[in-house]
Amino acid sequence: MSEVSDLPEQAVKTGTHRKLTRTERLARNIKKNMLNRKRYSRFLHILGPGLVTGAADDDPSGIATYSQAGAGYGLGLLWSFPLMYPFLLAVQESCSRIGAITGKGLAAVIKEHYSKKLLFMSVALVVAANTVNIGSDLGAMAATTQLFVNLPFSLLAIFYAVIIVLLVVLVSYKTYAKILKWLAVALLAYPVTAFVVGQNWVEVFHNTFTLTPKIDFDTMYIFVGMLGTTISPYLFFWDTSEVVEEEIMHRNRTQIGTVPKATGRFLRNLQLDNFVGMTLASLTAWFIVIACASTLHAAGITEINSAADAAQALEPLVQNFPNSGLVAKLIFSVGILGLGLLAVPVLAGSSSYALSEALGWKEGLYRKFRKAKGFYGIIILATVVGLMMNFIGLDPIKALVFTAVFNGIAAVPLLFVIAKVGNNTAVMGEYKNGKISNFFVRLAFVLMALAALVLFYSFFRGK
Repeated sequence: MSEVSDLPEQAVKTGTHRKLTRTERLARNIKKNMLNRKRYSRFLHILGPGLVTGAADDDPSGIATYSQAGAGYGLGLLWSFPLMYPFLLAVQESCSRIGAITGKGLAAVIKEHYSKKLLFMSVALVVAANTVNIGSDLGAMAATTQLFVNLPFSLLAIFYAVIIVLLVVLVSYKTYAKILKWLAVALLAYPVTAFVVGQNWVEVFHNTFTLTPKIDFDTMYIFVGMLGTTISPYLFFWDTSEVVEEEIMHRNRTQIGTVPKATGRFLRNLQLDNFVGMTLASLTAWFIVIACASTLHAAGITEINSAADAAQALEPLVQNFPNSGLVAKLIFSVGILGLGLLAVPVLAGSSSYALSEALGWKEGLYRKFRKAKGFYGIIILATVVGLMMNFIGLDPIKALVFTAVFNGIAAVPLLFVIAKVGNNTAVMGEYKNGKISNFFVRLAFVLMALAALVLFYSFFRGK
């Protein structure tokens, strides 16, 4: 808004530029503040599935994997992030577009346009990966809580599973979506810690933008884990279906599967939402590695064996506080529990969308429980089965990193499917993936396939 347009009408007409009175300046400032608040409110309103997906990307499994990368390798794996970032953007944008244009989840699209073998393979992969992930996340939440309370691990894991199921079943999607957005704030502790510790930023950026891969089993194990916790199978199915839910919430369609009314503005907002969510996820993960490299690795702690070990990375943030170790554990716990509460419903919901669409059941968090009992039943079952993993003696922290590696392997065939669907004119019409998007989605498939093969090769050949 120009300065002239803010002047009193008489001053504009006469061409004079007299000094504004105090009342006029106050009125102008109020008007500007209202416009800024309106723009900010509109921006927050745009943020939805992309932001939630990005926050869920840094779930307890992701935090553990990035922490182990920083502790074990210092700044040596930072080059992974600029490599993964364009792949993450392209894959999730493709998934969002599939949901927006077809009005259906990924499994429903595969069922309608491709073979049953491809459908069952895709659903089986995402359900298996999600179940492992749910189990490890619940275990991490229980182990983290034990830092403060002397209660049995199994009891705490059951407690969190029940809380999450009740939230998903009883709270409306519109309310729950708002909760999920704000849980992402817990991740800010890592960037702040990185700045508090102080960094040689020249060295940080040199390691970030200099490709220095090392091929041995341990390095490839963490690298595949970083790929898997960044470009994860559950995000593909969740994001696709949540875009449809978002369209229903904004009245762009009446229910899942109906003819879409996705406007150009809606698709642009979708791209912005996806960009913000994936960028925040990648930056946060980058800072987690830096924070752990400059604290744990610098102190000679190269192996994270417990929640207490991981929490030490945040101690510099509160070094001037009394009982700084306890406060660091508290901040770490808030992050793990907050992101766990966010990620487990996403994981269980992702499995439920996939299975419900494959079986032809009514699905959607916008539906009440009585209208989609099968859909909610799968969410409950997925959470319970994941919970049971914690009763077979798995180490909670090591299970988190293993989960990321498992996701990295399971994502490979699903990336092939996404590239196939996103480039199919019969499915997407004029909105199929562009050349740049196709290039990065296919390159993501090739990179993750090669990484998985090298991991297996290095395993069988030995370190």
